[in-house]
Amino acid sequence: MSTLIEAVNLTRVLPAIVPVTLIKDVSLSVGEKEFVAVTGPSGSGKSSLLYLLGLLDRPTSGTLKIGGRDSGPMDEQERARTRLAMMGFVFQFHFLLPEFTVRENVEIPMRKLGQLSRPQMRERATELLESLGLAGHLDKRPDQLSGGQRQRVAVARSLANDPPIVLADEPTGSLDTKSSEQVFHILETLVRERNKTVIAVTHDVEMAARMDRRIHLVDGGIEEP
Repeated sequence: MSTLIEAVNLTRVLPAIVPVTLIKDVSLSVGEKEFVAVTGPSGSGKSSLLYLLGLLDRPTSGTLKIGGRDSGPMDEQERARTRLAMMGFVFQFHFLLPEFTVRENVEIPMRKLGQLSRPQMRERATELLESLGLAGHLDKRPDQLSGGQRQRVAVARSLANDPPIVLADEPTGSLDTKSSEQVFHILETLVRERNKTVIAVTHDVEMAARMDRRIHLVDGGIEEP
C-alpha cells in the first residue's frame, strides 16, 4: 500500500503576545484506500490538522510529504496545484457559490486545473452529479436544494479532478440523521468502490467507529482513543 500523506512532528503555532499551539508534534501516515476518522474534543486541533494535511496552512515546524513529495519547499503556486490535483475538500458548510448552478459549481476545480476542455468538464460534472443521485438538479442553484443535496454537490465538487485524497471537515455536522447517513455512505463508497482515501474530522463517535481507523487528538497532539 502506497503512502499518500506522511507527517513527521508537525507543529502549528499561532504567533501572538501569548503564542497559541494548535498542533504539536503530530506524526502520522495515511495510505491508499484508507477511511480515517479524526476525532477529539472541541478545540483539540482537528480542523487545524486537516488544514495542514490539505496544504491550506503551513506548519511552524515539522515535515509533510504528499505523494512522497516534501511540501516544505513548495511555493504557493505549487501548493495550489498539488491541492487541485491530489485533494478534494468537503466542509461542514458546503461553500457552494450561489450565483452558479450545481453543475457549474462542480466544474470550478476542473477549470482551475485546466486539463479538460469545456465539453469534457461539463460531461464529467454531469456524470459525478448523476452518480450521487442529483440527475434532476443539474441546472438548479444551490438555494433550490436541501441541505443533504447541497452536501452531495460538495462531494461531487471534491471529486472533480479525480484526486486520490478527500479531506472532509465535519461533513455531516449540519445535517439531519437521514442526510448524515447518506453522506457517510457516499464517503464510504468512495473508499470501497472508487479507491479513494478519505480523512474525515467528526464529533460523531458512532460514525468514527465505522471507519477503518481513528486518529484522536487532545490539546493538539495524538492520543490513543
